[in-house]
Order: sequence, then structure tokens, then C-alpha cells
Amino acid sequence: MNPKRILLAGLYHETNTFAPGVMGLDTFAIARGAEMLTRKGNGSPLGAFLEEAERFGFDVIPTIDLRATPGAMPGAEVSELFFAALDEALNAPEVQGIDAIFLVLHGAMVSPGLPDVEGEVLTRIRRHSAFATTPIFGVLDLHANYTPSMAEHSNGLVVYRENPHTDAAESGARATQLMERALREGLSLRTRFFPTDVVWTPPGTATAAAPMKTLEALARSEECDGIEQVNVFAGFAHADTPHTGVSFSVIYDVNRVAEDRVAAIGVKLCAAVEAEKELGLPSEWDLDAAIEDALKKDVYPVCLVEPADNIGGGAPGDGTAIFRALLCHKLVGSGVILCDPESVAALQGQPEGSIHHLSLGGKTFSLDPGPVAVTARLIRLTDGNYTLEDRHSHAASMSGIHMKMGPCALLEVEGILVLVTSRRSAPMDLGQWRSQGVDPATLRFIGVKAAVAHRQAYDRISKASYWVGTPGPCTNNLRSLPFKLIRRRVFPLD
Repeated sequence: MNPKRILLAGLYHETNTFAPGVMGLDTFAIARGAEMLTRKGNGSPLGAFLEEAERFGFDVIPTIDLRATPGAMPGAEVSELFFAALDEALNAPEVQGIDAIFLVLHGAMVSPGLPDVEGEVLTRIRRHSAFATTPIFGVLDLHANYTPSMAEHSNGLVVYRENPHTDAAESGARATQLMERALREGLSLRTRFFPTDVVWTPPGTATAAAPMKTLEALARSEECDGIEQVNVFAGFAHADTPHTGVSFSVIYDVNRVAEDRVAAIGVKLCAAVEAEKELGLPSEWDLDAAIEDALKKDVYPVCLVEPADNIGGGAPGDGTAIFRALLCHKLVGSGVILCDPESVAALQGQPEGSIHHLSLGGKTFSLDPGPVAVTARLIRLTDGNYTLEDRHSHAASMSGIHMKMGPCALLEVEGILVLVTSRRSAPMDLGQWRSQGVDPATLRFIGVKAAVAHRQAYDRISKASYWVGTPGPCTNNLRSLPFKLIRRRVFPLD
């Protein structure tokens, strides 16, 4: 029997439409053709697909993979490059008669004038007459803003089930296994889309607690007798699109499942969202009040978690609120990470132990108080590269286990450690600190620019954790954001 021929492509970006700036092609990692095959086993969904493809004996035809850390709107050239490469591949003689297409996507990418990039990808594939009925499978992030186009033009897009995304690679494998079985058994799979009028902020989408825990359990209970997958999408609140928010999809075998059964599942899931929608909007502490409460309890480390500057949600990662608070309260022995390539560049070639006058952070987001003028001692300079200590880290869902923070400088400012990076690097693995010679378990207070993704790592060492309110493009106060495209009425905006 001839091996199944599978066309492979990837496009991964979570777009924060409220973040400042534009992400150009230079901020994306681009792999073409055979270069994509080198990602096998790297801990990402793409790597997991390649492992499963080898196990099943697939003949993989790699095209292009573009991926970047969540951030501001990508320039139009990013999606145009992907569309051009995909179109070239679909018109190539060697792909005619392929058995299926597998896509590694995020599901919350936005381009100028194109609020549903992934839906457009699928629509364009279906416009090619040769691929109008070709089975399309793939994997999506739990924070995808799922759309009707994604459902209509695919057969089996499988979503992560955990937040933090400890199962990203497993989800890639699960999607590949579903595709293999569908091809082998000749399943006729279809996807049904169920939207809601609810938007939850990232801190409210952890799967270890309600409401997401409730929804995931309900989804799993329905997966039987021809219902292959019930996907729960938490959505990404900081993207202004018509379909931003919580939604569901049901992947089912049309030869075994009646439409009214699928509809009943959707009704049940949407009712569960309505019943627990308030739980998706957890409250935040005042920053000073959180510090005072932690000092009274006197157990450390304490995480001061800053969702508004959540790097994993596209924020710039240079907000100074927590750093200023650590200095103000004289919290010696604490630590914070800031993205500030200008300061790192200024320190290159300087000896360890040297003293420097710097303006740290606060250079990107207009509502931040601005850079902090400091006198800093340089502890060390590094290349910023490290390998994840935890292969199931949320970070692996983006680009595998090898992290690149860019050139870094570890500084000491008034007894506080400041790790300054050149690239926005989400705090999802303790190796971020340890690779720079710092054991985070020995710190008193730790500034964490995240919402939920940090918990897989930091919950292991922290004695207390506080979500604190600060300025930033990932603010939990959704009503303060200038939404224009989102459907109305929608909770909590209306």
C-alpha cells in the first residue's frame, strides 16, 4: 500500500490588536520545505506531528512554517508571504492527489484588514478546485478565536485542553492520530461551530478551575459514539475581531451522528458558559496592597503576577510598575525581568562588576510611567539562550524546547535583581532564571509578566501569588479597550 501523502504548513501568532507597534517579518521564525522536518521531537505541536507522521509512515510534503511570540499586529507582508508560499505549493504538480492537509495554527492571528487569518487560510485552500474536498486536519491553541470559516472549511482541527498549555505537543499528536484513523477507516468528519456572547480575560481561562474546568469535563463526557472531539475555545480577549471570545466546536462522523445530537451538545455547553460566566473575570489586587499583605504573611517566594503586561498575550514586557514597587518598598532580594534591548546593547563589552547609570524599561507602552533611572551593577552578560527544564512547559507550544531571549544582562539595583532581555521572553519556565545563574526559589518577591502560563513553573516554588493591576495592553479591564469590530452585545462589555 502506498503511504499517505500529507501536505504540511504552519502559521502561529496570537495577535494583540491593542499592543503598540507592528511585527515585521524579521520578528518571525521562518522555516521552508525540508527545514520544517528538523523540528521533529522538539516538544512543539509541529514536532509531535512529525513524530506521529514517521510512526504512521506518512509521506510528508512540507511547505512553510511561520511563528512568532504573541505580540502586536503583524505587517501585511507576513500573511502575504504565507499565502504566496501556500498557493505555490497547492499549484505544484507533485501535490496533486494528496491524501490530506495538516495545519499547525494558533487561531487568533489578525492581519491588517483581515481579522480571521486562519479562516482565510482554510477558505483559500478550498477555493482550489483540486482541494475542495481534501481532508483538512490540524491543531489550534486553546486561546483561538474560533470562527465559522474555520469550522466550515476543515474536517478536524483539534485544540489544546490544558492552560497552561502542558499538552500542546500531545494535542498535535492527537490531531495526527485522528487524521490517520479518518483516512484509514474512511470516516466522513464534519465540524460544527457554537459561539457564545462571552469574553473572558486570560486569568479566567486556567483549566484547573471553573469555568474552564467545568467546560472541559463536560466536553470530555460527550466524546463517544461518533463524536470524535469536542473542542473548548477560551478565546483571546485582547484581539478586536467579530468572533473574539468563548466558543466550541464539535467534530463528528456524519454517518453515525444525527444533527440534533450535535445541536444538543452545543446548547448544553453554551448554557454552562452562561451559568459560570462571572467566574471568567477574576479580580486583581492593588499592587501596594498585595505587597503589604505578603509582608504580613512573611513566607517567600511571592509572585506578583502582572496580566496587563503579559508577554504571552502580546504585551511588550517592559512595564515598570512592579519594578518601581520593589524599589519603593525596598524589597531587597527580589527579582524582575524586563525587555529592554537598548539597555542590553549599551552594556555590551562592559566588565562584570562595573557600575552604570541606565534608564530601564518603560519605553513602549504609552500608559507606563516611563523608564526608571537607576544606578546598576552589572553581574553578567549572556547570550540569553537556554533549554526548557520542563518539556511540557507552556513555552514549548510556541517554538519547542530551545528558547532565545537574545543578549541579556543580569543587573543588581539597590539589592534587587533585574534580568534585562533583548527579546520579549514569556516567564513560562524556571530555566529562564536559572540559565542566568539565579535560583528563583531564593528570591523574596518575583515580578511575573503573565496571566496563567507561568503557573506550571512558578506554582512549584511560590508560597503566595497575587494577580496585580497595572497599566498594559493586556489589561483585565476590557471596557477600557477601544473595541470596534467585536459583536455587540457581549459580556462583559455590555
